[in-house]
Amino acid sequence: MVKYIIAKQLVGKTVISTDGYRIGRFVDAEINEVTGKINELVIEPDMDSSVASKMKADSGQLKIAYAAVSAVNDYIMVDRKNI
Repeated sequence: MVKYIIAKQLVGKTVISTDGYRIGRFVDAEINEVTGKINELVIEPDMDSSVASKMKADSGQLKIAYAAVSAVNDYIMVDRKNI
């Protein structure tokens, strides 16, 4: 069964990697206008994080492919191998 989540419920959620590193905070998503599917998550990086500081930031924000998302609950969990 698919669980639907309203986008505004995601804003502000902490994004962590599957190996426990904090990456940042979810701020927005890039959506395919034709299919309506999420392409990328836009993350405000946590600059105290060793993982986030190594990732390429686009105008101060990180973009993570939706394919890297492994779980969404209290946190948004992403697999670093797919980033």
